[in-house]
Amino acid sequence: MIWESSYGSVSVEDICTKAGVNKGSFYYAFKSKSDLAVAAFERHWEIKRPLMDRVFSAQIPPLERLDKYCEAIIADQKEKYDSFGKMLGCPFCSIGCELSTQDENIRLKAEQIAERMLKYFESLVRDLAGEGLIESRNHRELAEEVGAYVTGVLMQAKIENSFKHVERIKHGVVRLLGIKQVVAATS
Repeated sequence: MIWESSYGSVSVEDICTKAGVNKGSFYYAFKSKSDLAVAAFERHWEIKRPLMDRVFSAQIPPLERLDKYCEAIIADQKEKYDSFGKMLGCPFCSIGCELSTQDENIRLKAEQIAERMLKYFESLVRDLAGEGLIESRNHRELAEEVGAYVTGVLMQAKIENSFKHVERIKHGVVRLLGIKQVVAATS
């Protein structure tokens, strides 16, 4: 509910009504709506992590990992758009941006999850550089730039309620990374 609209527009009462529980049950499980949001962040990550582990497996060539990651973003955003009738963007970024100056627990959880994503990006950048497909002296910095780009694309798609930016995400990441053209050897 929070991801679909906003943290500020969803009350504990709304959450309880949707879940079919009374407020007492809510407050038995969570001290506050903020604690629920942090738990929801962690649960969403737990669901997302196996996909990320598969997509970013070191057993997969780095260019294929990049393809699979971009395809996963496109499929996820398309599925959410079809289900909700609007672009939802990234829950961590959307809620993290909304509350980063108001709720330190949510800001910290969003930052923690961003750091987890950054490790996947960093391994991709390192392996692309290792294969000579990109030039990178600072893998961490380039990985942070990729993460910021992906976040920005998802936020812009949500702002415009448009899928067009998401569809072009791979093109932008390839350009940002400076991936060199792979030329097939001719005999």
